[in-house]
Amino acid sequence: DEAISPCESLATCLPLGPSITPAWAIDSSNLIITTKVGAKIVSEFSTEDLEATIPELIALSSKDKTLMPGTVILTGTPDDLDCEKDPAFCLKDGDKVEVAIEGIGKLSNHVCVRS
Repeated sequence: DEAISPCESLATCLPLGPSITPAWAIDSSNLIITTKVGAKIVSEFSTEDLEATIPELIALSSKDKTLMPGTVILTGTPDDLDCEKDPAFCLKDGDKVEVAIEGIGKLSNHVCVRS
């Protein structure tokens, strides 16, 4: 299934935090997710626009395996953030990436290219 890919969990590429909000603590059906690179907003969408609802993603993820408490399910990158489609979007060493989810919080990281 293209909706769930191991590419979303590559080594050194797992930005989580500053805290993890449990599913029972928030209504995930319509949260606004904003991504910035530097000061520029590069994506803004709602969880309402995902191809599957959060409960559907959980069901799909647990179809063939047991999800333990604390399991994190990653949803990946919106289609409009594709370096292959738009090479200008490719992140560069030193770029600051900030992802904010309405009602949950904001996570900021700097890109560090290893040679």
